[in-house]
Amino acid sequence: MSLQMNKADIYNQCQKQDRIIQYAPMVKRIAYHLKSRLPAHIQLDDLIQAGMVGLLEASKNYDTRQGASFETYSSIRIRGAMLDEMRKNDWTPRSVHRNSRRVAQVVQQIEAEKGRDAKDCEIAAALKIDLDEYNRILQDTSGHKILSFEEIGLGDESILESLSNPQTEVLEHVQKDNMKTIIAHAVALLPKREQMVMALYYDEELNLREIGAVIGVSESRVSQIHSQAVIRLQSRLAQYNN
Repeated sequence: MSLQMNKADIYNQCQKQDRIIQYAPMVKRIAYHLKSRLPAHIQLDDLIQAGMVGLLEASKNYDTRQGASFETYSSIRIRGAMLDEMRKNDWTPRSVHRNSRRVAQVVQQIEAEKGRDAKDCEIAAALKIDLDEYNRILQDTSGHKILSFEEIGLGDESILESLSNPQTEVLEHVQKDNMKTIIAHAVALLPKREQMVMALYYDEELNLREIGAVIGVSESRVSQIHSQAVIRLQSRLAQYNN
């Protein structure tokens, strides 16, 4: 019995090592793809290192009964490990986080009062700053924070949770589907240019420079539009997170 168990352990260990060798190139592909969509100070080597940790964890925890292929499961783990590493090493000044929250609050107030999209000039006026300074706040927010749907509740963690827990209650699935519907509706109500930037960034997976070429503005302007779109979504979805 003990010999059989040892053989099984050896087989499982070899299988895990084979997976790591086979899928190591995927770590680099995900790192390169993610790097093109992140601020310049993020180092590629750090992403790869974090991704390899994610691959090791995926190989250790993968269960064929989860209903997902190892490639799907591991790609989510790898990308999640990279994002976790960046969140852990967030060098964003507190003032940037503070300004982002201020903008979100002002957007929420203006849109509640006006019943329409808050305009740049209105947001700047409410903050008692000029448009140039407001655009600098947006640029700082985009340049230092990882702005993605992870920040508004639809990140890889929730996907991974559903993959690793096939017995999830029906109510939880309904709630997640409802949240996805709510977010999709909120995106559809964004100003047209913000909608386009979000679609090109998240659906088409273009980077900011490529989006700028498509819509005919500078990369820094795309960064500002993207930042404002995420802040606007956060302000509109705040009621669902409370």
